[in-house]
Amino acid sequence: MSTPPKTPPHLPQRQDPKSTSLDRPPDQRLLCPAQHLCSPISLPTPKSPKKPKIQMAGEIFPTDWSPPPVEFLNQKALQTQWVGAAGPQGRKRLPKELEQKPLDLDSKQGMTSLEELFWNMASPSQQPGTPKKGSHTDTSGSSENYVNSLDYLLQEKREQALDQKWEKLLQRDRPDPDSSNSENSEVHLMPEQRILVEKFSVSLKAIPPVHPGETVFLPRRHPLPCVLDSSHLKPHSHLEELFLSSPPDQQLGFLHSGLLSNLYLHASDCPVPLLQWLFQLLTWPPETSSRAFGLLWDLSVDGLFCQSDEDMRLWCPSLEQLAEAFHSLGAPRPDPCAPGPSQLSGSMAENKISLSCREQEDAPQEVALDISLSYIYKFLMLCVLMRPGSFSDQSLLQLMELLCRAGLDVGLRLLPKTDLQQLLLLLLEGVCDWPGKLQPLCSALSRVSNHHHNLLALVQFFPNVTARGRELRSQLSLVVITRMLGQQDALPLWREKTPLTLLGQLLSRMRPSSLRQHLHAELLPSGPTRQQQQAGAELDHKVCYLCHSLLMLAGVVVSSRDITPDQGGELQLLCMQLDRHINTHIRESPQAMHRTKLKDLATQMYIRWQELLTHCQPQAQYFSPWKST
Repeated sequence: MSTPPKTPPHLPQRQDPKSTSLDRPPDQRLLCPAQHLCSPISLPTPKSPKKPKIQMAGEIFPTDWSPPPVEFLNQKALQTQWVGAAGPQGRKRLPKELEQKPLDLDSKQGMTSLEELFWNMASPSQQPGTPKKGSHTDTSGSSENYVNSLDYLLQEKREQALDQKWEKLLQRDRPDPDSSNSENSEVHLMPEQRILVEKFSVSLKAIPPVHPGETVFLPRRHPLPCVLDSSHLKPHSHLEELFLSSPPDQQLGFLHSGLLSNLYLHASDCPVPLLQWLFQLLTWPPETSSRAFGLLWDLSVDGLFCQSDEDMRLWCPSLEQLAEAFHSLGAPRPDPCAPGPSQLSGSMAENKISLSCREQEDAPQEVALDISLSYIYKFLMLCVLMRPGSFSDQSLLQLMELLCRAGLDVGLRLLPKTDLQQLLLLLLEGVCDWPGKLQPLCSALSRVSNHHHNLLALVQFFPNVTARGRELRSQLSLVVITRMLGQQDALPLWREKTPLTLLGQLLSRMRPSSLRQHLHAELLPSGPTRQQQQAGAELDHKVCYLCHSLLMLAGVVVSSRDITPDQGGELQLLCMQLDRHINTHIRESPQAMHRTKLKDLATQMYIRWQELLTHCQPQAQYFSPWKST
């Protein structure tokens, strides 16, 4: 009986140096790049008599691994030849010159850097440089074909710069549609095309939500010099004598360091020239004005607590000093301005003062102006509250006119005016002869500006929270409406008992057709038809803008009055006139969006007045059997 042949034990196969990675199993195929990466000099050559060692499939690193020598930092041109000799899918091989000649460890030409070996072991799509045409690349990833080389990035940068250059040239050569020679560009349009474009074109003009403002404060690069008049002051200590005898720039150092608080705070009597000097410093840049306001406020309040109720004294700036402070902020100098000691000394010492106010460049001009005005308003509120009779009625009227003019500055249009509104309410309550001063006050405030939108903003400076504030808003709105319509002498403004009846007469003159006739100064030119159309569109925009402001003022008149049940008929008549004279005379058009905004305002006012009409109607009286006869 024959015995079965013995099966020889299974031994691991030796690696064939001539075999490719495609002839190997997948697990061994992944080990080849690791061998080349870790030991580039252990690659067997065909002429080497030494047999390659057997390597198990589970080994990651070869057993004969050794760190590369120092010469691997020298980069040679070997990378290009090695990359060209590598197959598209097989394992990377050495060039023929290196296969015939063994590698010399001491030769610099036989070494490459780890970075070059890494790129050689990588796939062709990851190698630096552009792959050759016809080479097979792996398209499994969407970002593998991106070549991230320095030359490619520089080329991309040059292309972007060239594109930007061409874009600037095209924008420079592009004609401006708003320029005067725009008619030449429209010559190529046919008549029917031009009619179609004009039919569906939309005008960019609209009614602005913010008033244009007035140029009240001019920007100043340096503040006006402020000099302390210490000629009549007697020092009580060596430190006070040093402060009074110091130059103006060193006196500002006393203020910034806080030594003035130690000198005059909690003192029995604070010198008035010092308070005047601190008030003048409120017009300086924020770093100086903030310290001056803090010390001025503390000294004033501390003086009130130290004095008795019978002998309460508080220094308040006069109207001339307030006008001078506004002039320091950039406003024009008022005419009735008597020069005081500080002004004369200030003009003499202007060359001696080194203006140490470099912080003015830190804050914008509008913000610094608003901060200085806020300090002035707050100190005036303290003066009016603590000393109600510090200003006469005529001075109060002039002060309110000065404050309202300052509030209309162009740089202050978008900033809140809470301090100004509170101060104006206090000044209104301080007028003793209120019924007699209402008419001159409204006449003076209506001449602050010539623009209707600025006057509307001026009316809104007075909040609708007190009885005098509501009355002033109503009467001032009527005065502004009659002035804009040129009806100051035609209508009995101050002899009319009910302002609603007068407003009904003014609504008939607010229609756009009447306003167009009122603006007779805007005559249409007798030139080409194109210019006449542009002038007509400009006039139509001005008419709607004026009508919008007048309607807003009319709404202020109605909302400022307490509508009683016996005035329901007048309010109902106002609603009818608003719908008859305004709504029906506005023709909307896609080429004039300002008409749509005007009609929306008229519709909203009509709805609001109808709601007021429903609330002011008398309630019906019902019979109650329990009511005593």
